[in-house]
Amino acid sequence: MSDTLHEVRAAAAPTAALWSAPGLVPGAASPRVAVLIPCYNEEVAIPRVVAAFRAALPQATVYVYDNNSRDRTREAALAAGAVVRTETLQGKGHVVRRMFADIEADAYLLVDGDDTYDASAGPEMVRRLLEERLDMVTGVRVTEATAAYRRGHRFGNAMLTGMVRRIFGNRISDMLSGYRAFSRRFVKSFPALAEGFETETEFTVHALELMLPVGEVVTAYKERPEGSASKLRTYSDGFRILRTIVLLVQRERPLTFFGVAGAVLLLAGVGFFVPVFVEYLQTGLVPRLPTAVLSTGLVLLSFLSFVCGLILDTVTRGRKEAKRIAYLSVPGPAFHTDALEFGRSA
Repeated sequence: MSDTLHEVRAAAAPTAALWSAPGLVPGAASPRVAVLIPCYNEEVAIPRVVAAFRAALPQATVYVYDNNSRDRTREAALAAGAVVRTETLQGKGHVVRRMFADIEADAYLLVDGDDTYDASAGPEMVRRLLEERLDMVTGVRVTEATAAYRRGHRFGNAMLTGMVRRIFGNRISDMLSGYRAFSRRFVKSFPALAEGFETETEFTVHALELMLPVGEVVTAYKERPEGSASKLRTYSDGFRILRTIVLLVQRERPLTFFGVAGAVLLLAGVGFFVPVFVEYLQTGLVPRLPTAVLSTGLVLLSFLSFVCGLILDTVTRGRKEAKRIAYLSVPGPAFHTDALEFGRSA
């Protein structure tokens, strides 16, 4: 584990130097990069985060969106040199929706404001995003600090990520990472329906369902600074993420969802009917009429579930085509990827 962290830190230094170099193609347009930091009561951590990303990406614009903080998060972020804005709807998903709508850039780097992510990995994530023309690059967390993950978080992340990998595809290894780089096409075509921490699940499923080009960069992950408290509620937010996965399966894979429901109903109906049928063969009577009616109803519901799945699968295909068209309607990168000097985002 320690060797991996050393390799990550060693690789970050030359990458950061590349971004401060002049463009390699004369007259080539430079990509605008925006660092997006959603914040809620991060007075202790936010000055370090802003300073670290301004140093790692000196020509990027750092935006801090305050989400009704009750401490001096706004003042601390302004003093550190960030552009500070406000989102009054409480929840990370609401903040992400607002940031994606408001900010114009060619590349977006989203990071939590708790100073747990390594800013030196940012240039490498953006470089891969631009050079390989990817739509999402995820910072895969690697840590030796036992306090970096709260109790149950490591297991929960592995379980939920495993579920999404099995259902939607195995191209993501850290679904709940809050450290991501996005293309303009992704940001401006992403529906952003989540309200809270389940927004990371939405990012992942959206990219996998549309078969967008994605990548990953290993990055160091550390514990929060002293005096800073986590806003993630282990069990309630975990269940919200699990609920989001189930709803996304129902919305994006309706044939699978309603097919499984139909199979369960069919098995239950057959299970109730078998003893009734055996008794009928032996006696010629159906003394348990309510059971027979129940089994018939369950079988009818199972067929109805299968039909709903078939119909909704057609609807989902149309929605997927519409999302793909919305994605393609956003112009692709107009800059040269060899032009490594950043421009400021609007």
